[in-house]
Amino acid sequence: MTTLITGATGFLGSAVLRRLVSEGHQVRALVRPGSDRRNLDDVAAETIEGDLTDAASLKRAVAGCSAVFHVAADYRLWTPDPDVAYRVNVDGTRALMLAALDAGVERIVYTSSVATLGLHADGTPADEDTPVSLQDMIGHYKRSKYLAEQAVGELVQERGLPAVVVNPSAPVGPRDIKPTPTGRMIRDAARGRMPAFVDTGLNVVHVDDVAAGHLAAFAHGKAGERYILGGEDMTLQQILNEVCRLCGRAPPRLRLPHSLVLPVAHVAEAWAAVSRKEPIVTVAGVRLARKRMFFSWDKARRELGYSARPAAQALADAVQWFRDNGYLSA
Repeated sequence: MTTLITGATGFLGSAVLRRLVSEGHQVRALVRPGSDRRNLDDVAAETIEGDLTDAASLKRAVAGCSAVFHVAADYRLWTPDPDVAYRVNVDGTRALMLAALDAGVERIVYTSSVATLGLHADGTPADEDTPVSLQDMIGHYKRSKYLAEQAVGELVQERGLPAVVVNPSAPVGPRDIKPTPTGRMIRDAARGRMPAFVDTGLNVVHVDDVAAGHLAAFAHGKAGERYILGGEDMTLQQILNEVCRLCGRAPPRLRLPHSLVLPVAHVAEAWAAVSRKEPIVTVAGVRLARKRMFFSWDKARRELGYSARPAAQALADAVQWFRDNGYLSA
């Protein structure tokens, strides 16, 4: 039988795709017409064109599949049309899950995000049970992913959807072709274009470890449960220091208060609305940075056998891939 994956042309999806193929899955990748398919070049997988906003294409994609890995998402902290995030992340996820139910799919791994989880005000690591509500979600990306995860959970309870949820933290590593917001930060620091930072923190994890975690969730996860796939908690200053060390650059020393950066973000987004180009800093990004996004992945370690390599290795692999692929050239 065939395993369907969405998002295989993207950063995390391409890592999951490679892991599926390496473990012997016969894989079908749902790809959007006209999408950048460089991440599929060296992988033996069937492709089928479709879109999360096209329910008929989702039904065609899941036909004959025994498993689904839904990794695709609109991962942007700013977009000129916020409704797109909800159509893709919420409506598209629900449509795919319903198509999978109708097709008799036996096992589903849904890729959510730690963005849907609660955080502790004191910066201590949060986990899958940290209290959170929709009102805590900052920005359209977080809100849409929260609502999408809620939709999956409702279908598990009401229709017996055989879905396991995984919540990756901040993946870094090879094949970040866009790149993602975290990847852009690493690229810019490596190029010496981040002269300052704010006081925040992320849980940094190698993208290939997150991919392995998806397969572990497929094999050992419980339907209706969610599992944080994380790595190492690091402050933004620590991340930038490590990237600059890898590139032989002096690390940034100027710490900016959030109150100073927020007005800049408002101006940047106002200009972006006119230019239709992504702003260099977003309001949602600044507001998110007010808290340290630190997480514990003990549940995944305990129930899935999940593990993650040191963050320094993940950052080194990310920098090397950006260097090898021309992202760090002037």
